[in-house]
Amino acid sequence: MRALAILGSTGSIGTQALDVVRHHADRFKVAALSAAGTSQDLLAGQIREFLPPVVAIAEEEAARDLKVKLGAIKGVELLVGPESAETVAREVECDMVVNALVGSAGLAPTLAALQNGKTLALANKESLVVGGELVMDLIKGEPERLLPVDSEHAALAQALRGERREDLKRVILTGSGGPFRGWTRSELAKASVKEALQHPVWTMGPKITIDSATLMNKGLEVIEAHYLFDLEYAQIHVVIHPEAMVHAIAEFRDGSMRAEMAVPDMKLPIQLALAWPERLSTGVPSLPITERSLTFEPVDREAFPAIDLAYRVGGLGLTFPAVMNAANEVAVMAFLGGKIPLTRVVEIVQTVVDEHEPASVVSVVHIERADGWARRRAAEIAEER
Repeated sequence: MRALAILGSTGSIGTQALDVVRHHADRFKVAALSAAGTSQDLLAGQIREFLPPVVAIAEEEAARDLKVKLGAIKGVELLVGPESAETVAREVECDMVVNALVGSAGLAPTLAALQNGKTLALANKESLVVGGELVMDLIKGEPERLLPVDSEHAALAQALRGERREDLKRVILTGSGGPFRGWTRSELAKASVKEALQHPVWTMGPKITIDSATLMNKGLEVIEAHYLFDLEYAQIHVVIHPEAMVHAIAEFRDGSMRAEMAVPDMKLPIQLALAWPERLSTGVPSLPITERSLTFEPVDREAFPAIDLAYRVGGLGLTFPAVMNAANEVAVMAFLGGKIPLTRVVEIVQTVVDEHEPASVVSVVHIERADGWARRRAAEIAEER
């Protein structure tokens, strides 16, 4: 029985992780849940069903309301405050921490889990984008303690399994192209929030859905792959694959390619991480390979400049990735709030990156300083007319 602490339990990845637990109650149990507190009814239902000994909730007012909703349920310790998820990752006894938090807030719990010897199933790509060097230092000699949950990186991990690293030529990360595949930059400037939230393949939270619309998400995944698989940026390629059936490809020096294919369902990479190194008997439906064609297209870098920005920022290193990520989080919220057009999101991020005076990533303090500056500057630019 593997005990899990699930951070971000009410989000898209968190709810699907609990669905895996629900269907494999003989394999997994919930040691702790963590949530921001914005979906109290959902969290209360999860607590009643899985009866975790510990629950962390970030917002104090939401915690008070949750206590009322839970009523007479006993045996559940409630941790409250913005650092409660980090406390769960560090102190709760469990076999695995599932980090499904959104944004750079996931870095501290990631570091806490790994510093305390736990295995981490990582869906929070920002942990590696922002603090990749710090994270990877913690798993030197035991890389199996960090299991990727992103569909592309989970697929790439499978494609590279059993292969000699010196035989690898390059890797290819695929992306569906999002809701605006084929749109020009001038057309993207007119895109509405409603249109941007209509992803053609995946059902995700609003922030990552907008990142998919700008292709910033794919840029973040490039940086994530650099750290996870110790790859040079020149070895990481991105292509558009509208059918979303091939999730990653590894090409070797003899010209052969190894593609990982599956229907687009996040439950597969989630359960691959939860059950590692085993495969569960109930996965996803078989891929209908005779019913659909597979197509691949280059990225339109003029319409979607986020990809090139991410490559540049990743190559620069230092605190540049943290600044790019922070500015993007602020700009995405400004777009969702109707303050700026979609094309302005990456423009703001570009400006903040260009203005940044970087520092070495020696500790979390350096990241937090860069992050705070970038958020303030991005917010200032978003308010400009």
